[in-house]
Amino acid sequence: MKIALDPYMVRHTPLLELPALVADLGYEYVELSPREDFLPFFLHPRADRDTVAAFKSALAAADVKLASVLPLYRWSGPDEEERQAAVRYWKRAIEITVELGCTVMNSEFNGRPEQASRSEAMFWRSMEELLPVFEREGVELRLEPHPDDFVEDGKTAVDMVRGINSPHVSFLYCAPHTFHQGGNLTEIMEYAGDLLTHVHVADSFDHRASSGLRYIVNPPGSTARVHQHLNIGQGEVDWDEFFGILGRLGFDGIMTACVFAWEDKARESNLFMLQEMTKRTASW
Repeated sequence: MKIALDPYMVRHTPLLELPALVADLGYEYVELSPREDFLPFFLHPRADRDTVAAFKSALAAADVKLASVLPLYRWSGPDEEERQAAVRYWKRAIEITVELGCTVMNSEFNGRPEQASRSEAMFWRSMEELLPVFEREGVELRLEPHPDDFVEDGKTAVDMVRGINSPHVSFLYCAPHTFHQGGNLTEIMEYAGDLLTHVHVADSFDHRASSGLRYIVNPPGSTARVHQHLNIGQGEVDWDEFFGILGRLGFDGIMTACVFAWEDKARESNLFMLQEMTKRTASW
């Protein structure tokens, strides 16, 4: 199993200094999430050949390995022109991942929940173009449902992955999205079975609690999705259940610390998360 860091809270660290910072925090692996100077959110990658080579050298110098690359694009529409652009961005991101010597990418379904059927049609259209590229390049894709995507439910997301029907595509369970996925983490992870290859670790509160009044959002009826990415123990995810089911399943994939809530104390948070994940998986 690989324990990795999502370095989003320290994304303002210069790119070539990032691997040394990750190593200083004690992580052997990094999951490279979007940053403005490399793979920005929803836009074409910014990295050229020289930047990719320099970053690869910096990783090697710090003895840090790239566990995964996480791009995020609007590849599920519902706008066709934007979908086509997202596919182009994906192809360049795959090229960069291969140049970095990494064989894993992870992302979200994206799309719009209020246009779920159209978004799904766009998703399949994008997959028709991109799946042959993933398979040709030997890059695995791990997909997660996300709040406000056209796929939010965990078991539905597993079924979508099964429908892709490729050994190169599997399922990512994101713990801080537990209460938007259905709240039944054991059921979802057991349902995924061998398709569960990647987990994101951070805590969150159950927004459904107190008769749905845990968070009062105005105006009434707002479709806003509220969730957090907190340190383990600061929310309501059942961590004994989470790590217990992973142990019973023999999980041997990528486990990424993805806390976003504490940029003012990012070092302390990232150190704490590594300690907790290491301790809770030691018996495996």
